[in-house]
Amino acid sequence: MDRFQNILLVGCGNMAGAMLTGWLAGGIPASRFTVVDPYRAEVPEGVTLLRDLPDGRFDAVLLGVKPQGLDDVASVLTGLVGHETVLFSILAGVEFDSLAARFPDAAAIVRIMPNLAAAVGKSPIALDARGLDETGRAAVTSLMSPLGTPEWLADESLFDAVTALAGCGPAFVYRFIDALAAGAVALGLDEGQSQRLALAMVEGAAELAATQAGAAEPVSPGELADRVASPGGSTRAGLNVLDAGGALVQVVAAAMTASRDRNAEMAAEARKA
Repeated sequence: MDRFQNILLVGCGNMAGAMLTGWLAGGIPASRFTVVDPYRAEVPEGVTLLRDLPDGRFDAVLLGVKPQGLDDVASVLTGLVGHETVLFSILAGVEFDSLAARFPDAAAIVRIMPNLAAAVGKSPIALDARGLDETGRAAVTSLMSPLGTPEWLADESLFDAVTALAGCGPAFVYRFIDALAAGAVALGLDEGQSQRLALAMVEGAAELAATQAGAAEPVSPGELADRVASPGGSTRAGLNVLDAGGALVQVVAAAMTASRDRNAEMAAEARKA
């Protein structure tokens, strides 16, 4: 982590803001971070907030803008991303070649796919890099560890699939939580109580699944579902509905495919630009 003593965040919306929160909660000093964001009203104490790009050198520059804003940022940021600066990108669908074309002098480029759980240190962090040696990759892993679980990908081509799972997946889970609560309301429970029970249930189920997956004798989530469902019982009756014709698997696969395909479209748009 010592390699990255001076980090510039260009744009600090929901995702970059969640990463900043996670880093600070993980004990990284606020003084290491400078945020450039014309729309952000405030940042955590100790973090420098600027409206315009500063002068000087940074160990790392994180692109935290929307993918559609890449060209606007690149046109003014190129001078800050020099031979001693690692470029971090959380821009969905923007490939190494597109980034390298806009920042040709970067010491290295690292693509990162986190999700909002980075704020509480619980995000999967998909990583791939161009121009980093093993020491550099270790430094990136160390920097990302306070945000959750860093995972280096074997190839950049996997990013669209990982984005659909780890990046977009939380929104799918939130929709399912809402659906669980709505189902409980339809059965007669109060709306507020339904939300609380659904959230507590999902939190406990996810923690148990993670614990069991990491056990000496791992148990998959699918096997856990079958363990909960006694033959002829109420859980099995509900699972029979979800499992019928592979309905749940099909709708989730369709959602993930749509997300992956949109990432591919954005990559094509970035290449054209």
